[in-house]
Amino acid sequence: MAEIIQKDGTWVFDGDALRLTPGRDKGVSPLRRELGELTVPLGALAGISFEQGKKAGRLRLRLRDGSDPLLLATGGRLTEPHDPYQLTVESDRYGVAEYVVDEVRHALTLEQAPAGPVGAYLLPGPSVPVTAAAGDGTASFDGDRVRLEWNWKTEDAKSAAGARTIGLSDITGVEWQPAVGLENGHLRFTVRNAPTKAPPKYDPNAVELWGFKKDPLMALVAAAVQARLPHPAAAPDDAVPLEPSPASPGGSGDDHDALLRRLRELGELHRDGILTDDEFAMAKQAVLKRL
Repeated sequence: MAEIIQKDGTWVFDGDALRLTPGRDKGVSPLRRELGELTVPLGALAGISFEQGKKAGRLRLRLRDGSDPLLLATGGRLTEPHDPYQLTVESDRYGVAEYVVDEVRHALTLEQAPAGPVGAYLLPGPSVPVTAAAGDGTASFDGDRVRLEWNWKTEDAKSAAGARTIGLSDITGVEWQPAVGLENGHLRFTVRNAPTKAPPKYDPNAVELWGFKKDPLMALVAAAVQARLPHPAAAPDDAVPLEPSPASPGGSGDDHDALLRRLRELGELHRDGILTDDEFAMAKQAVLKRL
């Protein structure tokens, strides 16, 4: 086992998976604290690196494309303070960081783990229900529906119709984008049969973000929805959205049935050669954790 403990967080590798736990230091971002501990299976990793600096270094994980709904929903736009797959390392622990890198790389080589894109989520995404408030509104998701509520800063043209509720079956895409420079960010949902070119400021299916501290928390909502949409690499008939676990608030027997259906469908994808052995094993593990 390889382990590194820092103020920024703790990474533990047991040969099969990396367990990433955010630190309790005040400098750890709210997004990472809310996201909590992550378990990244070896099959979801494309690589690991360590970069030394004068005062501190940085461990970085590179995940296989399509394996993590958080990275899909945010499009790689999470910056260093908010990226759960980076860890700040103090200079007196450089040797430990290099040992962790060597152990993970050795395991990847030994297992001959593929590094290419995957056709199914290998990480489960944030648990539900999840709620975040930032910019001109509040977004919440219970596993079945997204609800957008507006505040006093919302444009009248968008808030006039009141709170917006969108069923998961009506959502075809989700995107989180941070504010950059003078350009505001957004959390936007693409709704079936409702195309729009309106900027987020006027789009009733989007929350506009202005670059404040709580903006990254909207990425949790985006990732939770993304995890329950069909995987982008899967054919429309191949994937069924994952429902919340019965152990989650609001879970039910219907959720259990949906997970069992998902397991059967993963088996069919594996049998048809769409998923490799490793991809099937990792995706199945993610579903079993929800049961």
